[in-house]
Amino acid sequence: MIRLALADDQVLFRRGLAMLLGDMPDVQVVFECANGEELLRHLKTEPVDIVLLDLEMPVMDGMAAMKHIRKEHPEVKVIVLSMHEEEKFIVHLMELGANGYVVKTAEPDEIENAIRAVATSGYHFSELVGQVMLQGLVNKEKVRPTFSDTDPLTEREQEVLRLICQELTTTEIAGKLFLSPRTVEGHRNNILLKTGARNTAGIVVYALTKGLYTPSPS
Repeated sequence: MIRLALADDQVLFRRGLAMLLGDMPDVQVVFECANGEELLRHLKTEPVDIVLLDLEMPVMDGMAAMKHIRKEHPEVKVIVLSMHEEEKFIVHLMELGANGYVVKTAEPDEIENAIRAVATSGYHFSELVGQVMLQGLVNKEKVRPTFSDTDPLTEREQEVLRLICQELTTTEIAGKLFLSPRTVEGHRNNILLKTGARNTAGIVVYALTKGLYTPSPS
């Protein structure tokens, strides 16, 4: 069962989303809230797997809430829900530690896909978000990567990185490379350490930035 929290100050949108998610048999909406402070307060006593987080909320916005979640609840995955489609928002949120970014104009299936992808592989980029990120990351005048250039990845780590970007699970990567899941996790931890990424989504941002991975055209 995937346990979710919804944080959005637009009541109609939030309730509609809760009803939509209620039709997913393997998803449980544990709680809803209208701002970042409420979200953090609930998380102390009601653990969840994924938070669907709006950016623009009163009292405490999504960006501020994200920083607290990463510090206080690093195990919780975050999917940002926003009206913004500009690369400065998307890339910045990914660098802060978001696991996915879905625009509010997306079809309901996109939100379902994002939840399942984040639950299994740790991140989700829609086609739109992928295009926007690539446009921003190649334009070094607009978006400057904050990752360290020291300790370059080994060839094996780059192989693991590319498979992570393809949304393969640890078990699937292990099977493909004829390694044990424990060895794959070791490579993943090394990648996180060397790149400075906070999570799987950050690894993908690094891969795109360095030209180590290019998504196949759909």
